[in-house]
Amino acid sequence: MDKPITQFQIAPMEEAHGAEICTWHYDSPYDIYSWLPWEQMKALDVEFGNPVIRTEQYISVLDQDGSLVGFAQYFPLQGVTRLGIGLKPELCGNGLGKSFVEAIVAEARRRKPENEIDLEVLTWNTRAIRAYQKVGFTITDLYEKMTPGGVSKPFYCMVYKGDSSSAQ
Repeated sequence: MDKPITQFQIAPMEEAHGAEICTWHYDSPYDIYSWLPWEQMKALDVEFGNPVIRTEQYISVLDQDGSLVGFAQYFPLQGVTRLGIGLKPELCGNGLGKSFVEAIVAEARRRKPENEIDLEVLTWNTRAIRAYQKVGFTITDLYEKMTPGGVSKPFYCMVYKGDSSSAQ
């Protein structure tokens, strides 16, 4: 990552992207967001290890050079596009969050313009919450939910209200 990222591109998630994402490892406490090994994801036929789910729900986010820098999941809910978002670990905390999330929201709006857009985030993840708020997400609910590790933790639901800086 020698050159700074100046733009993000949305692309279909290829199998190679899924395999690469499975090699990403986040430092604690963000390690909760690390995935199972790729061969295990495929064998279990889960998430982007399942070709149909990968095609229907996941996208890859690429930088201007076409390198994989993140991904998003668009959960299929009635009247709502729920986002799942992941940025490559070494890019986290470098000020890319706002433009990264803006690209993902723009794609959600393109896919289903009539839908509300929301996401769930662990309440301790202030770094992500700040990025979401900069894009125009607002905390609307607080509840306990199971984490991928099987532990119940507090989550916020955040709903996209639009970029507050562009509202007059």
